[in-house]
Amino acid sequence: MKENSNKITRRNFIGTTGAVAAGLTIVPNQVVSGLGHKAPSDKLNIAVVGIGGMGNSNLKAVSPTENIVALCDVDWGYAKKVFEANPNAKRYKDWRKMYDEMGKSIDGVIVATADHTHAIIAATGITLGKHVYVQKPLTHSVYESRLLTKLAAKYKVATQMGNQGSSGEGVNLTVEWLQNGEIGDVKLVEAFTDRPIWPQGLNVPKGEWVPETLDWDLFIGPAKMRPYNSLYTPWNWRGWWDFGTGALGDMACHILHPVFKGLKLQYPIKAQGNSTLLLTDCAPNAQAVKLTYPARVAPKGSKIKYPEVDVMWYDGGLQPMKPAGWPAGKNMNNAGGGTIFHGTKDKLICGCYGRDPWLLSGRVPTAPKTERRLPDGVSHEMDWVRACKESADSRVKTKSDFSEAGPFNEMVVMGVLAVRLQGLNKELEWNGEKMEFTNITADDKVRLTISDNFTIIDGDPKFDRPNITINAREFASEMIKHNYRAPWSLPEMPA
Repeated sequence: MKENSNKITRRNFIGTTGAVAAGLTIVPNQVVSGLGHKAPSDKLNIAVVGIGGMGNSNLKAVSPTENIVALCDVDWGYAKKVFEANPNAKRYKDWRKMYDEMGKSIDGVIVATADHTHAIIAATGITLGKHVYVQKPLTHSVYESRLLTKLAAKYKVATQMGNQGSSGEGVNLTVEWLQNGEIGDVKLVEAFTDRPIWPQGLNVPKGEWVPETLDWDLFIGPAKMRPYNSLYTPWNWRGWWDFGTGALGDMACHILHPVFKGLKLQYPIKAQGNSTLLLTDCAPNAQAVKLTYPARVAPKGSKIKYPEVDVMWYDGGLQPMKPAGWPAGKNMNNAGGGTIFHGTKDKLICGCYGRDPWLLSGRVPTAPKTERRLPDGVSHEMDWVRACKESADSRVKTKSDFSEAGPFNEMVVMGVLAVRLQGLNKELEWNGEKMEFTNITADDKVRLTISDNFTIIDGDPKFDRPNITINAREFASEMIKHNYRAPWSLPEMPA
């Protein structure tokens, strides 16, 4: 969206009137374009799409100071209480209709739908010039992550992924300790979560009648159509590949963020995955992933080197082995997971969200405070609101701006790819710039298990696991860049 230099636009209006100052009046596009609409004082007009779960939490974080003008959810039964708590917001089931009717009066959009619709809602909003806050994982695929990264840069909107731990002190300290050389160079990281806490490893259920309050076609969105079943939604969609990304998407965005940021990672070069029984439609009960990142060039004056590093991930109850010197009786699980950075001098351990970092040696680091801290009482969401009100030319990026969250999210969904392609029985080689595997040939096949059934005959289990064999390159390509169901489509990828 190019700005006309002969007009006063909302963006340069903000820039020329001191956007960073508190209490700045935010004027919608149509006001400064001369259409005569009244300015809504100093508040952003915010729409929220997906309000039954985390969207409601995000809404509550911004509603005390901002205008909630539109609420959208495909399930008006699940969302009923949120609608009733916000009577002044216009109600929608279809976010496309919301954009059509209210696009000119909306400043920012919070997206908290199922994973598979994050990208299309956010990307459309960005092309309309809207600031976006998107729940984690940022997207469902590698291509979608790359698209949101580039669109946000092109349209110069304020962005934030909903991995709120990135605004916390634990991530700040972990990053500072790593980059100050407190544990030396890092060649291995191990991380885990205790999730999933929703059902996984399930066979595809039979169809049920769709509740009257739910628009099933809108929930399915760009994914392939399937019969409704109450196992899919609300919330349990996380365990189904078409809608969610399993425990990786849910928790790796919290747990691996200090890894990605602290070690200055970008794109992996190799990936491997394994798991309990892998089904075509539902994520496994437990899985492990290994991502290998190449050596990075250390910034001038750096106290450490950035050698090739392996990042290991475990979920479903699996944890790394405790290193020598681990305090007897200390639980490695801190608030849902944990991370061990294996350095050449020491080991750094932190919990989920980077919580409570500590060194295995017992030494207390005194690294300088180089990371930006949020003011006391300012939430992850309100940091995004602050960024929305600043000029694009002088904006201080949020703690999970898409310039970082996009490449980081590619790390997360690469783990999903590694698990789902484990049937190739080889380490996958990845070209991050081109978004393609370089060692999956045109003739490679992968066998997928459709369902898991067994019976007991004379005390002996008899397994029935029907499977299909498909072209691995085509399967991988579709997971990297989804083929959306008509009429859904994404904006073009910027150059």
